[in-house]
Amino acid sequence: MEDNKEKEVPGIDTEKLRALENIEVEMSIEVGRTDISISELLRLNEGSVVELNRLAGEPLDILVNGTKIAKGEVVMVGERFGIRFSEIVDPESRVGTI
Repeated sequence: MEDNKEKEVPGIDTEKLRALENIEVEMSIEVGRTDISISELLRLNEGSVVELNRLAGEPLDILVNGTKIAKGEVVMVGERFGIRFSEIVDPESRVGTI
């Protein structure tokens, strides 16, 4: 039988962490990026295709407030899109980007 106690994370004061639980953040999923000139941008219209820096099938970046926290893949949740986390960025690495 599974214990219902919260998992203790070494080095983290869970009481202080609870104070942050209700703060809302923005999560976004990045498919890819590219650099284009203003003239190329102005020529874009309906049906235009812009090549991105990511290969088809490659995991997408999951960002929270602009900081990459994980990689994942798009899934369907009923009639909506969702994201399945496949790789979490090391927390120590994340702290360095804040």
